[in-house]
Amino acid sequence: MPQHPSSVAPTAVRLLQYTRAEQDEILGGGDDPFGVAATGLRWLPKEDHFGVRQGDRLVAHAGLLRLSVSVDDIETQVVGVGGVAVAPDVRGQGLARLVIAAALEHARTMGPRHALLFCRPPLVPLYQRLGWHPLDEDVRVEQPENRPVTMPLSTMVTPLHDHAHWPSGAVRLFSLPM
Repeated sequence: MPQHPSSVAPTAVRLLQYTRAEQDEILGGGDDPFGVAATGLRWLPKEDHFGVRQGDRLVAHAGLLRLSVSVDDIETQVVGVGGVAVAPDVRGQGLARLVIAAALEHARTMGPRHALLFCRPPLVPLYQRLGWHPLDEDVRVEQPENRPVTMPLSTMVTPLHDHAHWPSGAVRLFSLPM
């Protein structure tokens, strides 16, 4: 049953924790809530979490963590964004924009000059509308047994600071993806 819009504008807040039960509250559970199980990848849990509630219900989430990468063999840090979710019955209300903006506001305080995310190709236009840019280069990520693999999902980047320019070159994430 669709939620009725509240007269109070939604706001995104930092969450003290984000549990599997809360993820299920947003996405309804299941074995593949993000639609990426076919990649066969293992993923890192996020360290910082942001969410939007409508009443007592969590309806949107975005998570962050700081990661090491290399671009053209030059090591740097990025803020990885992942676990972005909006409950199906409240999509189209700007909640993804809201929760990602709150996460990126915090990411700007973490030091790295860029944020990085992975997404299914149908979501690329959404993230482009939010200011993200797809990378043309393949991105290598770690998997168990120190096995680097090419990321099969789209990789997108956004600057966290003025005049931050993403360099060209091969990208390697020195961890599991986020």
